Amino acid sequence: MTPLRQRLIHDLQIRNRSPKTIQCYVAQVAAFARYFGRSPERLDQEHIRQYQLYLLHQKRASWSVFNQTVCALRFFYKVTLPRDWAVTHLPFGKRPRKIPCVLSRAEVRQLLSCVERPIHRILLTTLYAVGLRISEGLHLQVSDIDSQRMLVHVRSGKGQKDRLVSLSPVLLEELRAWYRIRRPQTWLFPGQGDEPIQPGTIQKACRDAALAAGLTKHATPHTLRHSYATHLLEAGLDVRTLQKLLGHSQLSTTAYYMHVTDERLRGVVSPLDLPLEPLGGSNLPRSSAPTPPITEPPAADSSRPAR
Repeated sequence: MTPLRQRLIHDLQIRNRSPKTIQCYVAQVAAFARYFGRSPERLDQEHIRQYQLYLLHQKRASWSVFNQTVCALRFFYKVTLPRDWAVTHLPFGKRPRKIPCVLSRAEVRQLLSCVERPIHRILLTTLYAVGLRISEGLHLQVSDIDSQRMLVHVRSGKGQKDRLVSLSPVLLEELRAWYRIRRPQTWLFPGQGDEPIQPGTIQKACRDAALAAGLTKHATPHTLRHSYATHLLEAGLDVRTLQKLLGHSQLSTTAYYMHVTDERLRGVVSPLDLPLEPLGGSNLPRSSAPTPPITEPPAADSSRPAR
C-alpha cells in the first residue's frame, strides 16, 4: 500500500467515515489514477474533467458512480492532497429521480412464501416488517430486539445514525421461532464464522424467490423497504413519523413516496373514459341575462349638408 493511499484511509477514519465509504473512496481515486497511468500527485483539474467525460461517454457509468467519483476526488484533493485550484468547482451530475418500485401487500406475501431457506425468509420478512436497508438488517444483533418495549434498535444506519423502530408482534413470534431453531449468539442472522450473512447471498435469494413467485416487477431487498414505506402511508401514517422510522435526514426524501401513494391520482378519470355528449350539446356555461335585440343604426338625415 502506497503512503498516499494510507494517508487517504487515515483521513477518512479520523472523520469517522463508514468502512463502506472508505472502500468506495479509495477505489474511485485508484481508478482515476489507473486511467492515466500515473500518481494522483501528477494529475490536475483538467485530468479530472477528461476522466468525467470518459465516465459519461465511454464507460457509461451510472450517475451514482459518477457522483461517488466526484465526492472521492473532492475529498482527496481538499484534505489528503490539498491543491490551489478550487476543488469545490468539480461538478456533480444531476441524478434522475425515478419512482421506486413497490410491491402490493399480496405480492410481498407471495414473494416471502417462495423463499426456500428459513434464514433467508425470516431476514427478508424483517426487512419488510421494519423497513430496513439491507446492511441494517444484516447487522442486527440478538440484543437489538427489545420485546419488552416492542422496539428494534437499528445501530449505525446510514450516516452512522442509530434509530428505534416499532416491532411487529407477528415478526416477534417469527423471530422467536427462528431463535429456537438456530440459537444465534451475536448476530441475529449469522453467516460463516463470526460474521453476519453476506449481502450477495440474500440478494440472490430475493431474486430467486421473485422468479419463483412469477413477479414481473424488479424486486430486490430494498424494494421491501420501499413497500414498507408506501404501505404505511396508504394506511394513514403521517410523513414526519415515517421519516423517523426510515432514518431519513431530509423530509423531502420521505415525501417522495407521496408520488406512489397519492390516492387523488388514482381517482382521476381519463378523458378517454368520459361519456360522449349528445349532438348539439355544449359544456360552455350559458349566461342567465337576456340577449339584447339586434337593431339597425339610425339612417342619416339627408336634409342636413354634409361637412
